[in-house]
Amino acid sequence: MLKPLYKNVVLQKEEVEQKTASGIILSTETKELPSIGKVIAVGPKCESGLKVGDKVVFKQYSGTKVTLDEVEYTVIDEEDILASVE
Repeated sequence: MLKPLYKNVVLQKEEVEQKTASGIILSTETKELPSIGKVIAVGPKCESGLKVGDKVVFKQYSGTKVTLDEVEYTVIDEEDILASVE
């Protein structure tokens, strides 16, 4: 398990299926994927009140991708998180 330091947060990116109203699944090759993730771990100096399990929106090209046990995580600075999804 990754344990973030300082003001870093570990996220697992949410897989979102793009569908039309009639149920047709759209290809994601040409579309930008949404930057929504689930908080896996929070660093000890984070001040935003994020908790493990929260869903957040983050800046698209920020953070560092890390693969551990065949699962891809993103380690991101707390300041690059834009909003919490309720």
